[in-house]
Amino acid sequence: MVLLDSPMDEVMTVPTMTWRRLTRRLRPGRNPLRRRSDLIEAWIVPAVIIAFLVLGPVVAAAAGLWVRADNAATHRAQLSWQRVPAVLLAAAPGPMMTDHGANSWVDWMPARWTAGGRPRTGNVPAAAGTRAGSAVPVWLDRAGHVRLPALTPAQTGRRVVAAASLALTALAVLLAGVALLGRLVLDRRRLAAWETAWLAVGPRWRHQG
Repeated sequence: MVLLDSPMDEVMTVPTMTWRRLTRRLRPGRNPLRRRSDLIEAWIVPAVIIAFLVLGPVVAAAAGLWVRADNAATHRAQLSWQRVPAVLLAAAPGPMMTDHGANSWVDWMPARWTAGGRPRTGNVPAAAGTRAGSAVPVWLDRAGHVRLPALTPAQTGRRVVAAASLALTALAVLLAGVALLGRLVLDRRRLAAWETAWLAVGPRWRHQG
């Protein structure tokens, strides 16, 4: 009577065999045909993964700290801004896609307002779909320049998340480029070694033939 292995045994065997192949590939071994460049190439991908796992949290945290500092500096600058009402001189065109009323599209439209007792005109940010003659709030800095509305807590939080994601993406691209460059260098060295070996062995084969 022959006992067949259960499916669970096969499932447990596949990761074990994969792990053994991986460890065998990463070890120097005794194969005389295996060059040092082959061992270095085998370690490129694991080294890149380890570097990403180690540097990823550091890079993401650094990007988050940098954006938080920038948000704090922006918030301090916004405290000195002056808010004045402005009247739109033209209607802001509606958005191409309304997004079911959740649209936050902003256009710069001509308007007039009073600042420092003097009437002024210029372009101000207005929500898409705002009619001409409507009153919109305008934020002015100390020099009287029109600024975008102050960032909300949700927007500042999204800036931190976006910066961390961008930093991780840049790190992944950088490490991938380093890995690709390393493989190219190893391939060139391996090809040069093969050519050198052939120049040494080839004439002997021709002489024997």
